[in-house]
Amino acid sequence: MGGGCARVRCERLTVSGDPQGTARELRALVPAGESVAEQVAEIIARVRAGGDDAVRFYTRAFDTHGGAPAALRVPDAELETALERLSEPVRAGLAAAIANLRLVAEASLGDERTVSFDGHEVALRETPVSSAAIYVPGGRAPYPSTVLMGVVCARVAGVRRVVVCSPPGAAGELDETILAACRLAGASTVYRMGGAQAVAALAYGTETVAPVDVIAGPGNLYVQEAKRQVCAQVGIDGFAGPSDLMAVASDGAHAELLALDLLAQAEHGEGSLVVAVSDRPALLDAVEQRLDAAIETRALARTVAVADMEQALAVCEAFAPEHLQLVGERAEALAARVTRAGCVFVGAASGTAFGDYIAGSNHVLPTNGAARFASSLSVSHFRRRFYEVRIGTGAAELARAAAPVARAEGFELHAASMEARIDDNGPR
Repeated sequence: MGGGCARVRCERLTVSGDPQGTARELRALVPAGESVAEQVAEIIARVRAGGDDAVRFYTRAFDTHGGAPAALRVPDAELETALERLSEPVRAGLAAAIANLRLVAEASLGDERTVSFDGHEVALRETPVSSAAIYVPGGRAPYPSTVLMGVVCARVAGVRRVVVCSPPGAAGELDETILAACRLAGASTVYRMGGAQAVAALAYGTETVAPVDVIAGPGNLYVQEAKRQVCAQVGIDGFAGPSDLMAVASDGAHAELLALDLLAQAEHGEGSLVVAVSDRPALLDAVEQRLDAAIETRALARTVAVADMEQALAVCEAFAPEHLQLVGERAEALAARVTRAGCVFVGAASGTAFGDYIAGSNHVLPTNGAARFASSLSVSHFRRRFYEVRIGTGAAELARAAAPVARAEGFELHAASMEARIDDNGPR
């Protein structure tokens, strides 16, 4: 990690009968992001009015630090060249991840269904959106894995046009590993742009950037605020915050391995929250010692002492972690009862890092406790469901049942419209 960061200082919390309170105390460790609503609104308005020129202005200001930005759209030839230059081990790893992601994504495709009544039927149909964009963060490091997580899901969902955008570096270019991953995963177009200006361009369009139907992917506070402000214009996957991992351990868990998994997630940087939960004080002691001796990081680390695994499960459900790891026989037995987690990793071999790259699960997960109501990125974010209604001989019966309800709501013409289908009153 970068120099000048504080070491992990791991403190212990003890649950005293209030799992909700413990979860709130853990969440309060992560500082709330500053409000950037006004700045983002200004950026969005400027991009809507100025198009490409505005995107380039902000790229120069925020990404290239005054250097002239390259063309917004990356030529196909550059993608192909990047793929050719990619080292064979990295290419093999990306290809394996794509294959696993595709298999899992295909398993989650929904089936269309028709419900038949006596005289009418309602079909539930599903169709992909026409276009989607995957936002890939830049800054600290390139994230080719995020390219795969988004593009593969969108492609399996049936999206015809899948674009990727990522902020360029100071030289105005994208990392070649990002470009190669875009080529391998099947991105239609790649843009050198990031931040709120990229979200605005994708939502409303510019001279170079065609608007899309859905924007997905993690990003900084400006990106998340921009997604919030354009969510009436375009679909979004959710709002991403700092990463978190809660690891529940019982007898049989290896302290060194557990600490390494926590440190791996702490690598995501400032604000990342990693928590070990156990009813074995000696295990927590060993984990704390390993974390306290860790290399520099700006993550937040805590251990939580519980009375038993039932209390551990209550803490997990209240905390709703992005990643939940269950290690040790008694901890692993909780898996079937977990209802609030972005992704659950069961067993000592199931380190969360596998989910970040190669397992086939998606690493774009609900953060900040949003696993209470939100889901991981999947094909469902790129598909929409709608009803198809066919009413035949059942029109009269339905009209007689519904017309009084319509009149109770004050909608006389709704009632008349339905009653017109009753044989004695008019055409069916």
